[in-house]
Amino acid sequence: MDPKILKVLFVCTGNVCRSPTAAAIFRRKLREAHYDDVIVADSAGTSEAHIGQAPDIRAQLACKKRGLDISQHRARAVDPSDFESADLILAMDWEVLTELQQRSPAPYRHKIQLLMRYANDFDEAVVPDPYYGLNEGFNIVLDYCTDACEGLLEELEKKAKQLQREKAAYLAEHPQAEQQSESSETPA
Repeated sequence: MDPKILKVLFVCTGNVCRSPTAAAIFRRKLREAHYDDVIVADSAGTSEAHIGQAPDIRAQLACKKRGLDISQHRARAVDPSDFESADLILAMDWEVLTELQQRSPAPYRHKIQLLMRYANDFDEAVVPDPYYGLNEGFNIVLDYCTDACEGLLEELEKKAKQLQREKAAYLAEHPQAEQQSESSETPA
């Protein structure tokens, strides 16, 4: 059996500002902590209104000011398979949480939580939707998501270390798996 990868899915309404921002922040934190080999982040929206679109330009600019590039992201809607494949599904607000709980098959509902439950510095329960507001709303999204992603990483750190040990043990027993992985990462 291949080593386990923990999958975290960030979800907002349109997948053009909050959730891609949160996913980008979390990916950077994973890289910095050297856990990006055992934890992956993705994002999606509950609405199909923006499928295939790039993130809101205001979100892109706010992210860029903090060293994050979300310009290559393309919006997608939550797929029924996400409920099974994701290990953790993090909603940006109560509306998104409710919609996800309604859509999810019962055996997977325990995976759905509010992202802000992991925040350490902000007491807010939700990441407010900046889409119809002013530019400052996008900075607030970055602040809230950064705080919550730091708390999330703290929460997942023990699991990440366990997954890395399991992966190392698997690769020690299956050296050909590491060679195949390296050859698939080499550009043609």
